[in-house]
This record gives sequence, structure tokens and C-alpha cells, in this order.
Amino acid sequence: MRPTAQVLRPAARVLLALAVVFLGWAGWSLWQAYRSPLGDLGKDRDTVLRVGSAQVAALNSMDWTRPDDGLKRWQDASTGPLRDQLQREAAADRQKIVQGRTAAAASVDAAAVTSLDDRSGVARLVAAVRITLTPSGGGAPTVQRKRYEAGLARTPAGWRLQSLTVIPVSAR
Repeated sequence: MRPTAQVLRPAARVLLALAVVFLGWAGWSLWQAYRSPLGDLGKDRDTVLRVGSAQVAALNSMDWTRPDDGLKRWQDASTGPLRDQLQREAAADRQKIVQGRTAAAASVDAAAVTSLDDRSGVARLVAAVRITLTPSGGGAPTVQRKRYEAGLARTPAGWRLQSLTVIPVSAR
């Protein structure tokens, strides 16, 4: 054997052993991260973000020609004090919706989970919402933009809104 080959073979073996050790460590670390409660917290955060955003949009959307369907969606998206309030005000809300003769279609442009307590099952979310209002008389649609802070609670049926508060826009 040439002297270069005598040096390269042991060096290649050492590099191969280091690569195997690194791959083993990386695989173990990935497995641990997957099993970690922090991984579950990330999944819960993603669920709160997705579900909360959809529910905020639902509570800002209404078809005046089908108010009962819209009021049911409001009930389905809520729990606790918010649901109680929506139930108490359902008849008055229905009357206002029909008299207003305007359809509202909301979408969440951006949202973020600001807090999540997995143990107690509560979370907070902020959302920027675009609401397109279309009057029944054929007038031009108008767009409103609002910001909300939503409180969510985990229920047996999943995450639901328990509060929804408009965040005022500062006049600077």
C-alpha cells in the first residue's frame, strides 16, 4: 500500500463513524421533539389559530335572507358568556338583520395566537378582519376593516369563542 492510502483508510473510517453517530443523534433528537409536549403545544396553537380565525369570520358574516342559518353559525362558534349573550339577543338580532337587508361576508386577513394555556384550555387570539357589506337593493358593496381580540375555550366539541372584543384603531 502506498503511504497516502494508509492514512486515508483510517480517516475515512473515522469520518464514517462520525457520520453514523451524527445521524443517530439527529434521528433521536427528532423523535424526542416529536414526542415532546412542546410539539403538542404547537399543534394546539395551530388549531386555535385555524379554528379561531374561522369563528371570528363566522361571527362577522350574515346573509340577511337566511338569518336563522347565520344565527346558528354564531351559536356553533361560541361558548360561555358570548354564547349566552347571543342566545339572549337572538330575536332582536334576527329582526335587525332582516330589516338591514344587507349581506356581510367576512374574512380574516391576519391573525395570531397571543396566549395559550393548554392545561386550563384557554387561549387568546388577535385578528384583522375584512367585512364586505352588500346591500340588497343592488348598491355597491363596501368594505370595513376591523381588529378583534378573541378569547377561546376548549370545549368537548373543540375550541370555541367565549369573548370577542373590537380593538379600537388609534387616531394618530
